[in-house]
Amino acid sequence: MANKVAELRSLMGGDEETSHIVDMWTRYKDQMRDRIELWKEQRDYVFATDTSTTTNNSLPWSNTTTLPKICQVRDNLHSNYLSALFPNDDWLKWEAYDQDAAMKKKAQGITDYMQNKIRGGKFRKEVSKLLYDYIDYGNVFVTAEYQAQITDEEKPVAQFVGARARRISPLDIVFNPLATTFEDSWKIIRSIVTVGDLTVMSQDMPDNNYLEDVLARRKQLQGLAKSGAYSIEDWDKASGFQADGFGNMKEYFESDYVEILEFWGDTYNTGTGELERNKIITIADRATLLRKIDMPSTLRTAPVHHVGWRLRPDNLWAMSPLENLVGMQYRIDHLENSKADALDLAINPPLVIAGEVEEFNYAPNSEIHLDEGGAVQELGKNLGAVITAENSIQGYEQRMESFAGAPSEAMGIRTAGEKTAFEVQQLQNSAGRIFQEKITSFETELLEPLLNSMLELSVRHMDTSETVKHVDRDTGIQLFSTITSEDLKANGLLRPIGARHFAAQAQLMQNLTQLYNSPVGQMLTPHTSTKQMAVLVEDLLGLGRYDLFKPNVAIEEQQETQGMVNQAQENLEVQQQVDIPE
Repeated sequence: MANKVAELRSLMGGDEETSHIVDMWTRYKDQMRDRIELWKEQRDYVFATDTSTTTNNSLPWSNTTTLPKICQVRDNLHSNYLSALFPNDDWLKWEAYDQDAAMKKKAQGITDYMQNKIRGGKFRKEVSKLLYDYIDYGNVFVTAEYQAQITDEEKPVAQFVGARARRISPLDIVFNPLATTFEDSWKIIRSIVTVGDLTVMSQDMPDNNYLEDVLARRKQLQGLAKSGAYSIEDWDKASGFQADGFGNMKEYFESDYVEILEFWGDTYNTGTGELERNKIITIADRATLLRKIDMPSTLRTAPVHHVGWRLRPDNLWAMSPLENLVGMQYRIDHLENSKADALDLAINPPLVIAGEVEEFNYAPNSEIHLDEGGAVQELGKNLGAVITAENSIQGYEQRMESFAGAPSEAMGIRTAGEKTAFEVQQLQNSAGRIFQEKITSFETELLEPLLNSMLELSVRHMDTSETVKHVDRDTGIQLFSTITSEDLKANGLLRPIGARHFAAQAQLMQNLTQLYNSPVGQMLTPHTSTKQMAVLVEDLLGLGRYDLFKPNVAIEEQQETQGMVNQAQENLEVQQQVDIPE
């Protein structure tokens, strides 16, 4: 048996560095067990159809209704976050850091190229998934990857080529939560893929050519596992661990699934004292070292980005907006079902039967026959508690909305007395501060570095020119231009400004409306350019595509209309003269 174990270890190819990374993954993942259990409980409440699948199932109620308030809060936050990030098509800007990068042709080429890749790579759909992580887990992880062209001369097909975003599940990553920032910490990312997926990934993505070695070694180990020459104990002793989600290593190798662990960061050899910076180490089957390379990114950082919803002191694992609402959801369901049971008892109360009473149906107009000394009596009931429970449920639901930072007009602090329009507007602005702060953090801390990582990937992998589509802002005509990697090289930064622009637009429009409805606005009217005001409104409301505003266009159209009216009147008079009999 010892020889078999040694042979398996040799085939797996594990070494000290590989074992160290696998041990780090296992240790940090085990430390997250309590947090994962909390996430599972929260998920059960979000997707519950009744209380039988939640922790409320232990209560002694006959009713099992759940009021899906926590699910409604989740959907409300997601729809508002997504609408704020992408309020229109003009949410991406290029910010140049030198004169060459600021040239209109250069800036327009970069934004047009990225807009095309964002549409083709289903960026909005991936961001929607990231927002659900933001709400459910309070932690979002994402990376950028490049998909290359598949050449097939016999069957040419249209396909996406370029950089795209890829979500990383919070359950599939570990890092040092005590690091100063997420960028300063090492990361280990786990992925489970099928052999077929590995084949596609090795062909489609230039950075994944090493996966061909995985396929070859996997085929060899899978054949050994299915041959029956080695027992379950041999595999367990050879590996010294179990793959998550599989009963044992023999079952794992017999399956068509492959586990990949990818380490990003700095490594230090305690034996030699050697420090290696910015490395990528990829391990398959928790034993086989596939590659160890320098990070190819010119940014010299891992293209893995993170943002947290409610930050914790001295801990990079953040808290989600739903996490501390689970107890309130439990309370709401408790009150709802106790209220329902109380109403059931009031409608159909228990009966006290004393003495000899013949069997009867408890229904309207039924007859009850009693012997001497027999009696039937309803137990007393009090519906006051039912009304109290109903009021408590409504209060809990309102507070859950505010605690999660959902945009609501009722969240501003209101003082006693009547309010002017300006004071009401102040309250509404205050109501959205939590919401605006959270979505701005998502935009600046996650989307901004993600988009720039995608641009860097495009510059590094783009070896031919590409044709991109854009719309001329002045004429509205759809145009096509050719972009090369040199056109994408510039000193600057891509900035998503959807959420920030959205808030600034709303604030500015509200302030202008309030100002020009006041006496001060009447004083300023003679000094205000109506042409420039039209330009401002067109930009704020995103009406440029409709070509509504032109200098004095209303006068021209009125003149045209009046001319048509005059012409019609002349035609009518001529017709009347012709119709007069001689």
